[in-house]
Amino acid sequence: MKQHIFLSVITAMTMAATTPAMAQSDNGSFSVMTLNVDGLPGKILFFNVNENGPKLLGSEAISLYMAAKDCDIVAMQENFNYRLAIWSCLFLGYEHDEWTGGIDLVDLKDQDYIHPHNFKLKCDGLNTAWKRQCQSTDYERVPWNRNFGKFSHAGDDLITKGFRRHEITLQDGTEVVVYNMHMDASDPRDVRLGNEAKDRETRLSQWEQLRQHIMERLDDRPVVVVGDMNSYYYRDAFKAAFIDAIQATGLATVGDAWVEKQWGGVYPELGSEPLDDETLDKVLYINPTAASMAITPTSAEVDKTDYIDIDGKPLGDHYPLIVRFSIVPNGVTTGIKSADSSSPVYDEWYSLQGVRQDDNAKGISISRSGQKRIQK
Repeated sequence: MKQHIFLSVITAMTMAATTPAMAQSDNGSFSVMTLNVDGLPGKILFFNVNENGPKLLGSEAISLYMAAKDCDIVAMQENFNYRLAIWSCLFLGYEHDEWTGGIDLVDLKDQDYIHPHNFKLKCDGLNTAWKRQCQSTDYERVPWNRNFGKFSHAGDDLITKGFRRHEITLQDGTEVVVYNMHMDASDPRDVRLGNEAKDRETRLSQWEQLRQHIMERLDDRPVVVVGDMNSYYYRDAFKAAFIDAIQATGLATVGDAWVEKQWGGVYPELGSEPLDDETLDKVLYINPTAASMAITPTSAEVDKTDYIDIDGKPLGDHYPLIVRFSIVPNGVTTGIKSADSSSPVYDEWYSLQGVRQDDNAKGISISRSGQKRIQK
């Protein structure tokens, strides 16, 4: 193992010295990569868990890939059992947050087998890395309030899935907030059988929890939301629950970098045909309307060209999504118009935290159409 890691580090240093970095940062811009590194063990005892996964050597190749792309921020999911291999080529150029463990016999032996419903590993598989020239000034790890599937439906409730929040100062001094997450999945068999309603319902609750967490802490810093969301626009109603609901508050604008750069900002309707090349991985960005600066994507790429092994096969089961942002003056206006409590009821009302409100809710509410309502 040490020999493989040493060779990978040498190779990464050689690549950095001989090839230009694809996503190297400069003043006024930064780059983000989100990547599920497929780090489940190949086998536990006699059980095949991830037989076709990258395992040790593939994880070293993934680390080499990430180092060569040279992004400012790298958000990883499923970094379980091969963390040293995944970090091997990143040690020189990046800092990273905590590793919460893998899936092995040590963790398994401490479980409550008398009460299987209590079985849950502490690990979340998440890792966020940032260039050493950047700085993470605050960090928070939050589990989902709800998961579904203990020994079925992709087993999402077997680990402590959730999200991590970082406040990061970039090389030029710009401050951004970064969320990295892994949401509940749908097992392909359940999808084929039409048995994924509970999975979709659980993901939607996670989107709502995420929205509330973001809006309760929203200030004048841009927010980047990345990860393996296990969500498709044609299948999951998260555009209404997250993107539209935040924009309805008038406090921020939200965009999907890939939809904007690859599809001109046209989102597919729920229940429609899927977009070509849409992945389960997303890079969303939120600009507070009261801020003096904003971020805007200048490129968004699902990399199916370089993320391959010597046989031309993908290094893992997810392709990386790489987005480059520019930092620009914020010219967005809120468009909020005032309305008193006697005004007609508009489509839907939300609190300033983005939570859906009843028609008779007290306090300040914002409608989807940009109306502000104050009810005592």
